[in-house]
Order: sequence, then structure tokens, then C-alpha cells
Amino acid sequence: MGHFLEVQGLKKSYPGEGKAPDAVIFDHVNFNIEKGEFVCVIGHSGCGKSTILNILAGLDEASDGFVFMNGREVAGPSLDRGVVFQNYSLLPWRSALQNIMFGVQARWKDWSKDKVAEHSRKYLELVGLKGAENRKPAELSGGMRQRVSIARAFATQPQLLLLDEPFGALDALTRGVIQEELIKIWSESKQTVFMITHDVDEAILLSDRILLMSNGPKARVAESVEVTIPRPRNRTDIIHHDDYYKIRNHLVDFLVNRSKELSGEKVDASEQDQPTVVNLAS
Repeated sequence: MGHFLEVQGLKKSYPGEGKAPDAVIFDHVNFNIEKGEFVCVIGHSGCGKSTILNILAGLDEASDGFVFMNGREVAGPSLDRGVVFQNYSLLPWRSALQNIMFGVQARWKDWSKDKVAEHSRKYLELVGLKGAENRKPAELSGGMRQRVSIARAFATQPQLLLLDEPFGALDALTRGVIQEELIKIWSESKQTVFMITHDVDEAILLSDRILLMSNGPKARVAESVEVTIPRPRNRTDIIHHDDYYKIRNHLVDFLVNRSKELSGEKVDASEQDQPTVVNLAS
């Protein structure tokens, strides 16, 4: 039986000017994700993380390679894949509840308005926005707007949820609160999540596995680090787990030192089909 999501030999390049060679952003990117898994990807700017996410969403095309979800090739956008970007992307003339209802109605066209509203309200409450149903995006803080985006994405119950640094623009306190709400909503829905983050601690808190990308050009997914800290997790307790600093130190060392050494320009990435699996359990 195959994996839920399979990424095989993914490459993205742009034509060079004149006689210059093509600019290869990433190459030989291979990884799999199982159903219900929460996977984070970390890497330096310029390694192509967001481009990979956009290819998974069907919003961009790879130069080479394949993406299969449930055994079918991903081609173009689909309601089976939901995306949350850093900049909220809400409809400014609709209220918080109406923004969620808009996505739900598109997903289930035969539902009555009452059923759409009831379903949407449930997800709005899950992200702690009970009472803010009728406020428009301009009347909400950045953190509240991002909660609406997350609620909308989960409410449409896509098979794959793609999160592109959804908390990157938020202050630390708001970020922490929404991280815990994200854990709660994910543990209830068991949706499959692929998330980009720059934050090592966020990745450890949220994910089952962390994919580490080497530096570009010719970046690749070099390692798959298993987060061996049991769930449920919260920010204050995980730092006391024996594996926490082992995992954290490994991630930081990769970003500071090894991501450069493992870049595709210095390693024949084609020799390695899948990223090296790393398990740092005590």
C-alpha cells in the first residue's frame, strides 16, 4: 500500500539569461507523508520551501518530478487541498463567519444555509473566536484574522492542509495561543498537515516529523527528523522531556552548519532517494 502523499524527484528551475545556465532552486526532492501526519519543513530562505508548498497546492508547476496524493497525480488546485498563507487572504467585505461559510459552501454545494452556518460556527469557536462572528477583517487583530484563516481551512476538511508560515507575522504571545489552538483542532480532525516554519521550537511542538532542507541552489530534503516526544504536548512541558534538547540541538546544528555542507551543489543528491531518517529518542 502506497503513502498518502508521495513526492518524487521534484525539481524547480528558471531559465538563465542569455547563455547562462538554468537557475536550479531545488532538485531531487523526495519525501512521503502518511495520512493524519503533521509534518513541518525547515530550511533557510531561498531553498524553495514555499515553492514546494505551492506545487503541492497545485498553484505552481514543477520543472520535473511528480506529486501523488492518494495514488493520483496532483495537477492544479483542488478543494482536497487547503492552504493558509502568512497574510490571512480573507475577503474584506465579509464577516469572520461569512469568510468561513464561503469556503464551506464551495465545498458542500448541496448543504442548506443553516447547516453551512452551524458547521462554520463550530470551527470559529474552536479557534477561540466566539463572539467575533460578525466582525469584518478590518475590525480584527492580525492574530484574530489568522485564526479565521485557519478555521476556514480546517472547516472545509481538505485531505491535505498546507500552512505557509501561518504565524510568522504574529507576536510571540499570540503565536503561542494559536499554536495550542492549532494542536487542539488538528487532534480533533486528524487532517494531514504540511507546514513551513522558520521556528525550531514551533516545529518540535507541532509536528510528528521535521523535514530539513539543505541550502539552495539545488536544495533538497536531506533529513527527516522524528519528534519522539509523546502527545499531547504543550509549550511549557515539552522542554522538560529528555529528547527535547537533543532534537533542538540537532535542528540548530543542521541550520547553522550542515545545511550548507549538504547542499545539492556539494553532494550528488541523486544518489540518495529518500532523506536520512533521524531518531534521537533516549
